[in-house]
Order: sequence, then C-alpha cells, then structure tokens
Amino acid sequence: MTHPVGDAPRRPFRPGAPRNWRSQFLAALAQTSNVTAAAQQAQVSVSWVYKTKREDRDFAQDWLAALCEGYDQLEVELLARLREGEPRDATRRYDNATALRLLLAHRDSRARYMAQQDHVSAEAVRASIEEKLARLRDEVLEREAMERVPPVTPSAVPGSPADREAAGA
Repeated sequence: MTHPVGDAPRRPFRPGAPRNWRSQFLAALAQTSNVTAAAQQAQVSVSWVYKTKREDRDFAQDWLAALCEGYDQLEVELLARLREGEPRDATRRYDNATALRLLLAHRDSRARYMAQQDHVSAEAVRASIEEKLARLRDEVLEREAMERVPPVTPSAVPGSPADREAAGA
C-alpha cells in the first residue's frame, strides 16, 4: 500500500519488517552476493525481497548494482589469491574454481548492468568480461598445474654439482 507524502510517494512497508530493511539487504547482498543470506541479515523473507524486486524498479536496479559490486569484490579476492597464493597453513581453503564458475554464470547480468552504466552495448561489455574471465581461468589452471609439479631437487638437474658428486667426478 502506497501513500503520497508531499510530492514523493512512500515506499510500500511490510508490517513487522525493519524500516531500513532495504539498505540492510542491499549492503549484505553487495558483501555476500547471496540473496538468502542478505534477506536473513535484513530480517525479511526471501519471497518478500523478490516480490519487492518485481514491483519496485528502483529496488531492482539497486539489487543489480549490489550484485555487481559483490561480483567485483569476488573477482578482486580471486585475483589476489591467485597472484599471492594462499598460506600453506591456512585454516580456511578457498574453492577458486567455484568462484570462477560463479563469475562466469553471472557475466550476462553484469554485462547488462555495465552497459546501462556506461551506455555501451551489452555485447561489448560481455566481450570485455569474457576476456577478463579467460585470463582468470588461465591463471587458475596455471596455478593448479604449478601445485601438481614436484619441486626440482639439485641432484635431479643434469650437470649440477650434486649430479657430478653422485657420478663420482
């Protein structure tokens, strides 16, 4: 139910929901890229946020912006882990392959959002995203290959001092 207040219409309010649930939801969505977790943090039901998204164009745009922000953060985190590596004694292991799959799965929605923001074609943005994801995929594969290769020991290198000692030279 919407009631005009002055010149600006009031947004529909769900009885029992916190007044600032939208901002809480969008902040959590940007942080987690997870609708269910964001709804729980905002103390509203998932069905309510989807209903609001269908009925409120501004909220739908803010939702898309929050998701894209979350995917940008995920991409930065993934790049950092690929470039810097993860500590061997880390208690938490990240599933980089799943992160990459998530980024790939949502590239179209991100391309649409970026095209709207930059006023460029969705195809151009999609091509840019696909190029970036291809580089990420190559980095993941290279890192995984490096982790499978056993380290080279000095005695395994032909002509090394250790190799000459073993040969009795």
